[in-house]
Amino acid sequence: MTSRLGTLRLGTRRSLMATTQSQMVADAYTERTGQAIELVGITTFGDVTKAHLAQLGGTGVFVTALRDKLLDGEIDFAVHSLKDIPTTQDPRMTLAALPARHDHRDALVGPVKFADLAPGARVGTGSPRRIAMLSALRPDLQYVPIRGNADTRIGKVASGELDAVVLAAAGLARLGRESEIAQVFEVEEVLPAPGQGALVVECLTERADLVSFLGVLDDPRTRSAVAAERAVLAALEAGCAAPVGAFAVDDGHTLNLTASVVAIDGREAVRKSAAGSPSEAAQLGRRLAAEMIAEGADRLMGEHSH
Repeated sequence: MTSRLGTLRLGTRRSLMATTQSQMVADAYTERTGQAIELVGITTFGDVTKAHLAQLGGTGVFVTALRDKLLDGEIDFAVHSLKDIPTTQDPRMTLAALPARHDHRDALVGPVKFADLAPGARVGTGSPRRIAMLSALRPDLQYVPIRGNADTRIGKVASGELDAVVLAAAGLARLGRESEIAQVFEVEEVLPAPGQGALVVECLTERADLVSFLGVLDDPRTRSAVAAERAVLAALEAGCAAPVGAFAVDDGHTLNLTASVVAIDGREAVRKSAAGSPSEAAQLGRRLAAEMIAEGADRLMGEHSH
């Protein structure tokens, strides 16, 4: 079918990961609807600065530039990694589609499995959540904060600067780098970041025709699961830099949610699970967060919460 929307402009960060994700989404729309879509590359401040993400005020730095282009009318829609989207939604923007989620787990890239790394081995990750949860499993390793795209991070292992790095499994799969994964961490070991593995398609709320068109890729089970995870994050008032993990699964009847907050040294944690109706995902997340706070979760976050 031909569209009355004309060729749509999809804004994307210029990194290989971002353009790969955006092209995947563009292809899915074209396959489903016949709609012509062109990618528009945008450089964001978060891509060019050398500062650590936590110092930049968290993940919103990548999203802001794309939203500015939406508001300027330079692009029609944008694709983000959901974990980069602030939990407080800008009413001018609509999350028009959450396509079916990819792998939610964290992955270790290196020559050996996590348990086989030598004591004192250097493991790179830019995430306080990963550092806290990995420290709980192996306090005898050194966790080194790193930045940069997946290629840069994996390169630090190849060069011997680091013994291993931890990245999102979904991102490695999208880049065709699965063969370099030594181990994927199950959620019992390392709870992923809220929304990890999920992409989101965003456009201006006022463009009702576009909101409707983009909705064809929306996956209701992914949407309810990540709504619960993000509600935990919002209720804990934690930014991306806080050591908070959450993962939910909507089986079509019940939404099962697990969340945890871990002290940055890995020595203490509050971990809780709850189940409820997928239609009340956000309430389930808020309720679980309240139970966690009652057990001292906010104290564990310490200086990492906003």
